[in-house]
Amino acid sequence: MDIISKFLEKNGLVFAFFTTGVVMFASFWVSSKWTNKKIPGAAIAILAGLVLAYIGGEVTHGEKGIADIKIFSGFAQMGGSMFRDFTIVATAMGASFVLMKQTGWLGIVSLLLGIALAFASGVAIALAAGYSDAKSLTTIGAGACTFIVGPVTGSAIGASSDVIALSIAAGVVKSVFVTIGTPAVARFIGLNNPHSAMIFGGLMGTTSGVAAGLAATDPKLVPYGALTATFYTGLGCLLCPSILYLLMDFIF
Repeated sequence: MDIISKFLEKNGLVFAFFTTGVVMFASFWVSSKWTNKKIPGAAIAILAGLVLAYIGGEVTHGEKGIADIKIFSGFAQMGGSMFRDFTIVATAMGASFVLMKQTGWLGIVSLLLGIALAFASGVAIALAAGYSDAKSLTTIGAGACTFIVGPVTGSAIGASSDVIALSIAAGVVKSVFVTIGTPAVARFIGLNNPHSAMIFGGLMGTTSGVAAGLAATDPKLVPYGALTATFYTGLGCLLCPSILYLLMDFIF
């Protein structure tokens, strides 16, 4: 066992990919056999990942979830910004530039509307929870956009660590709901072509949730939704700590 443990520690990244593959295989099997594919395998996999991260934190009392367990240390690198950005770029490469251009101004409107609605929802929830200062409201509102925009905004305007943690939680919850809900509502909202996928990505914004949801709906739509969702994240990181924060500071 010591030999196996040391081997896995030295090959942490490879073992992280292997573990992810096993979780994905098991999740899609559960989706097919137990839920008749009504709950996407990607959604089950995300929930499984969150559970594993929680277990890792409880066992080690660390700050990196399951990566704090030595044999799973490769997840710290696999889940880092380098692989995240590589995945986003690789996904976007599958999109057709011609089809993207045809979306036109609707794509821009969907981005601005998506950020405004998510931010307003987050602020409303924060107010209901008892927060009243501009920094907290802005950070939680930004977290409702995505779990990346929240901490970026909170760090930029000097929000407390507790509020930043809440913003991340809000973004994760949104991502899970988008993942699960996308295939359920796709046929009712006409989510069956690249144009609607780009608009959907602009409205929802959470790249992971949109990509997973579209993968369960139609894998061919993933590059288009993920592309505008990525722009959403970048635009949110620009607007939330600047214009939207100044607006919150003026009002509150």
